[in-house]
Amino acid sequence: MGDTQQRIRYQYRAEELSAVVLRALTGNMQLHFEGGRLYDNKQRVPAYAPHLQLRPGIDSLASYRGVADSQALRLLLSDAAEHEKWIPDQPVERLIFEWLEQLRVESLAPESWPGVRHNLILRYQTWSDAFLESGAAETSLGILLFAFSQIAWSRLMAHALPEHIQDLLEPTRAALAPALGEAFAGIRRCRHNQAGFAPYALQIARDIGQRVQSEYEDSPETANARRGAFTLSLDFEQDESDGFVLVHSGDSEAFIASQGQYRVFTSQYDQELQAASLVRQALLLAYREQLDQRLAKQGINIARLSRALRVLLAQPQRDGWRFGEEEGVIDGRRLAQLISSPGERRLFRRDQFKPVSNCTVSFLVDCSGSMKQYSTTLALMLDIFMRALEQAGVGTEILGFTTLAWNGGRARRDWLAQGRQPMPGRLNEACHLVFKEVDTSWRRARSQIVALMKADLFREGVDGEAVQWASQRLLERDYERRILIVLSDGCPMDGATSLANDAFYLDNHLKMVVRQYGQQGIEIIGLGVGLDLSPYYSRSMAIDLSDGLDNAVFDEFLYLLSGRRRR
Repeated sequence: MGDTQQRIRYQYRAEELSAVVLRALTGNMQLHFEGGRLYDNKQRVPAYAPHLQLRPGIDSLASYRGVADSQALRLLLSDAAEHEKWIPDQPVERLIFEWLEQLRVESLAPESWPGVRHNLILRYQTWSDAFLESGAAETSLGILLFAFSQIAWSRLMAHALPEHIQDLLEPTRAALAPALGEAFAGIRRCRHNQAGFAPYALQIARDIGQRVQSEYEDSPETANARRGAFTLSLDFEQDESDGFVLVHSGDSEAFIASQGQYRVFTSQYDQELQAASLVRQALLLAYREQLDQRLAKQGINIARLSRALRVLLAQPQRDGWRFGEEEGVIDGRRLAQLISSPGERRLFRRDQFKPVSNCTVSFLVDCSGSMKQYSTTLALMLDIFMRALEQAGVGTEILGFTTLAWNGGRARRDWLAQGRQPMPGRLNEACHLVFKEVDTSWRRARSQIVALMKADLFREGVDGEAVQWASQRLLERDYERRILIVLSDGCPMDGATSLANDAFYLDNHLKMVVRQYGQQGIEIIGLGVGLDLSPYYSRSMAIDLSDGLDNAVFDEFLYLLSGRRRR
């Protein structure tokens, strides 16, 4: 636990301190870091250059400061409208153009900010060393990108490259010089003028793009090699997140037309059920045995996880006195010892504290059809969390949501019979499942949670109503801190509702509900199964369950849990 918690605390401190500097430089009080990424309120601020990609838990505070200073300069000194006029569409050319603009604004750090310039140089050199250590520069594509960036950085910053890098780049530099020598001189000469800088940057971007296109064919083998070489380079795309696809989201005309008033055609058929009641007892026992066998093979350190959760979720609470101390408040009962034993120093008492978790965590599982393939792994994950949180003294609830029918069921049939009212709202039979109540212990709930493994529970999903239901259950509990964790692999999906309204009707309702209950103090976190859910949840993490679970998944979750913003 020690190493993990030390990493989490250090990371949180680095993000907090860097965000303070960033807000001071820009005057924007909404800027903050989460998981190594910069956000403006709930909107992610893209990092347009590879050397701005942070590695949570690895990079130092100095690296965070360098990235914060770089982002501040981009926000202050780059005209987004002017930049948009010149930006190319081709991905490699866009990468180079964005990178050059970032290096340009870094070169403009005022002389009155020597600390900022020091941070910028240190951060770029740290990234350069990491790039070389990764082996990415061992490919012809990698060395081309690396050489371009080093030459541009050295020219713009007027800072000499280390000797070992100069030796490494000499052949590539010689190849680039005839075509790009004038352009590199131009970006240095025009770095104070964005409009004058852009044509030279575009010339460099197109030249590098053509070299990549001419030398690398789009065969599967070279495409894979290219992705490997660009691992540190193409992450600036705003719609990418650590290799996970960003969930597709948009605006609903039906939702806008109703002025944000969400409608339900009928709730007559909706049900809230105990999930275990839907599974035969013999099958529950078989599922539990299967899950126990997998748990024994996983090697997850539940005790370590529990201690880490206690550190994150517990608060110190006074628990009487510690007597016989050498300093503190004098203990009147021991004054006689001062006379009988003048050398005795243990005459004091001090407050004694114990960690108490005034917190509850609710897990809400999307039981839509596409999640069926992960049902066993999800049950295993939740079983581990349930045990660890109980040992940490944290109340835990496990809920799920699905529908009772495909394609609308009885609700849709009623709608058809009543004349197909336009924009009827939600048009299916919602089903909310309870796998574990807050007051139910792990020993009693362990035979119920495995109901999640029953495949025919998984149909369609109305996420917004489920988040609303789970949040209301949390608000009914008297806890200082309430956390809702939503596990899903996509956007809300109910075929009948989407056809009768529009594609993003349920999507927009989910966003509204998350915003509404977040303002009421519920910490809502999205765990995307193979998908980035950040359009819905400002605090989110994408996880890959295709290869099962390991301690790294839980460590990442601990890091996400520790990132609660202070207000």
